[in-house]
Amino acid sequence: MKLGMDIYTVRSKGWDAFQLLDYSKKIGLDLVHFSDLNPFESLEDEYLDRVRAHADRLGLAIEVGMLSICESATIFDRSEGSAVEQVTKMLHVADKLRSPILRCVQGSSADRQTELPFEGHIENTIATCRAVRSMCMDLGIKLALENHAGDFHGSELADLIVAAGPEYVGACIDAGNPLWAGESPFVTLEALAPYIATSHVRDTAVWPHPTGASVQWVAMGDGNIGINDWAARFIELCPNVPFSLEIITSAPPRVLDYLKPEADYWKMYPDTPAREFARFEALVRNGQPYIRPCLTVGRDAPPEYLPAIAAQQTIDLERSIQFCKETLGIGES
Repeated sequence: MKLGMDIYTVRSKGWDAFQLLDYSKKIGLDLVHFSDLNPFESLEDEYLDRVRAHADRLGLAIEVGMLSICESATIFDRSEGSAVEQVTKMLHVADKLRSPILRCVQGSSADRQTELPFEGHIENTIATCRAVRSMCMDLGIKLALENHAGDFHGSELADLIVAAGPEYVGACIDAGNPLWAGESPFVTLEALAPYIATSHVRDTAVWPHPTGASVQWVAMGDGNIGINDWAARFIELCPNVPFSLEIITSAPPRVLDYLKPEADYWKMYPDTPAREFARFEALVRNGQPYIRPCLTVGRDAPPEYLPAIAAQQTIDLERSIQFCKETLGIGES
């Protein structure tokens, strides 16, 4: 099974595409997932060909990603054109870099609180997918929709994939995002397994909070959600899918307020099955606060923090790679 990383893991380093490829080879990865275009100096074919040739020399696979493909989503970037125009552009990039998937997202948990019902966002996402179906089929590239920032529970994303067409739409399963939505990552994995095309993996610590639960993303092996068992189940269900790390350790704990009357949580997820929520609650009740020293900052962190954040990103990534290879037995290099 290929071991990879999403470049968001080392976002503060400011590396270009070639530097990211060189670093990935140095630390023993098999795949680099370019989840945004910031490292690319150009999208001209000649430049993309050089990136692909460099990856070939290093023996690295490449995956390509983007953000929202839903024009009604709160995070959709209209400055880059329509959803179909953006996906079309990114499918060309994916084709030039020989990425078998194009990772994309619908939005975030904020879309569950908009004037437009969440079902409307789903319909708009499906419409974008259908508009590019022929291009995906011709290129042999699958759209890999991620359960992103609390937007989807696993079964909801699975339903979207089935409605759009699993022959060209699959899932990018994120192991950390389910906890933001009050879902056990085991529930998410079981729901999405038939459709998973790629992955974003990190560990998580959860523990009780007076209003519900605290959730903090951590390096592999530092959490308490049973990541060893989750990885074993992933290998069993998805043996040919890359295991790509998206390690995020600088985000502060997120509080889910599901014990408060009229809580925002239940406004966002009013139809959560009790049996599935109980599996999340079991993780919470058995959890302990994360106390390993780490730097947590908001998005508006002072620039003086950047060197320390960048250092933490590479340290925690490399610790996670070692854990994956030595404890989980994942990786081809």
